Amino acid sequence: MNKINYQKELDKITAQIGENLPEERKPHLLLHACCAPCSSYVLEYLSDYFNITVFYYNPNIFPESEYTKRILEQQMLIGEMKVKHPVSFIAGHYDKERFYEMARGMEHLKEGGERCLKCYELRLREAAKIAKEGGFEYYTTTLSISPLKNADRLNEIGTRLANEYGVKYLQSDFKKRNGYKRSIELSKEFGLYRQDYCGCEFSIRNVK
Repeated sequence: MNKINYQKELDKITAQIGENLPEERKPHLLLHACCAPCSSYVLEYLSDYFNITVFYYNPNIFPESEYTKRILEQQMLIGEMKVKHPVSFIAGHYDKERFYEMARGMEHLKEGGERCLKCYELRLREAAKIAKEGGFEYYTTTLSISPLKNADRLNEIGTRLANEYGVKYLQSDFKKRNGYKRSIELSKEFGLYRQDYCGCEFSIRNVK
């Protein structure tokens, strides 16, 4: 089975759209964002091609004070970052009980395993639902920018849910073309808080 080059797949879409379409003709993208640093490069990159709405839905984040810190940082970045087209923002529900219900029985698993894949699906399912309800042409996530996240699995999950909900998933691997490196540069430029764990209380074990 040939490995999919998700950057090339994204290039095909952006080439079709082009950079010079007026704002009212740009397709609308719902961008699930895990945090401000990871979204920085993605916003810089995709704002030339899409009207973007950032969807902040991360019920995995622990503790609640950390959740508040991250969502405020995301809103600050959107307000300060100069992009070609205005970026909107939707805050999802902080329904942490839904996360713990999903994680039940998998609390002991190492980060990157089945619990994390289920967490990706939890967040992407909500994004697909909101994208469908909101009439967005596309949805995607910033998660693939992390070197620790499996872009193949993220794209598999996103595409499957896209078929289920009837909305297009923008296949991508944002760590390519030095995307992760650029996110670090932008984080420094905007003075962003860069957390040292993914988000859930189980991932904190990896930094202690």
